[in-house]
Amino acid sequence: MTSDLLTPQTEAAFNRGLEYLKCVQSPDGAWGHDNNVAVTSLGLICFMIQGHFPGEKPYGETMEKGLGFLLKESKSGVNGYMGTNMYSHGLATLALSELWGQTDRDDEIRDALKSAVAVILKAQSPMGGWRYNPDPIDADVSVTAMQLVALASAKQAGILVPDTTIDKAIKYVQMCHDPASGGFRYQPYPGQPGFARSAAATVCLMMCGRHQDTEVKEGLKYLDDQPASKFTNTDFYAYAHYYAGVAHYIAGEEAFKKWYPQIRDALIARQQKDGCFATEGERPYSTAMALIVLGMPYSFVPAYQR
Repeated sequence: MTSDLLTPQTEAAFNRGLEYLKCVQSPDGAWGHDNNVAVTSLGLICFMIQGHFPGEKPYGETMEKGLGFLLKESKSGVNGYMGTNMYSHGLATLALSELWGQTDRDDEIRDALKSAVAVILKAQSPMGGWRYNPDPIDADVSVTAMQLVALASAKQAGILVPDTTIDKAIKYVQMCHDPASGGFRYQPYPGQPGFARSAAATVCLMMCGRHQDTEVKEGLKYLDDQPASKFTNTDFYAYAHYYAGVAHYIAGEEAFKKWYPQIRDALIARQQKDGCFATEGERPYSTAMALIVLGMPYSFVPAYQR
């Protein structure tokens, strides 16, 4: 079982990371500065992945504050748009989807979630994907993957998401696939596939139930075939390994047992004395991303389950 991968050292590192996030949370409930909606959403998810929820000890108050921040953002944004770009909005939608049904603020979460999904639906481009702004103009595989993950989670939670929206988005992601390498390009026109975008594209297809598609199988092989140095140094390190970790977990026991120990040990080696993980960008961001990857064996977040 994947729980066997949670060594005492891993659990200690995970718990130190949660304590770090608890200590650096802003009074308004947010984490991060420039992209606080995104980082707060990731922060909430990494607490949930170990089975913590608002109102329950030991982190109930911390999570209540984080949830309150997202709900405030939903009410203050135009039509429920949260954050400064569709990445942030997608992550907030994912966090709210996973929190719905777990708190005494479910009516507020439901309303915010419905508005958030409506924003995503309206922003889908004619090509089938999404771009940074909530306008149906352009698309890239990275932003599209984030919206598909958010929509898959919202649909699983019980929010109405049209099949046509999912189908169009899947076709866009498939257009970005590079048959020669098995990876995914940033956009459909000729370009180089990359580790981070390939991981994101593979995950979103899997979360939409396309596990047996050629693009998924080749995407996983592409990730596996990259040099072992990917575990210690790769572009967009936190982002790449967030998606790669989820992809290998969903792929099954065998795939995850080969992948997880390598990224687990690499991440633990990056943990600082105060509990944060130094990977890239703001420390709360890199810590939250690292904790989600480390916490995959806990398997408490429905969106990431097999």
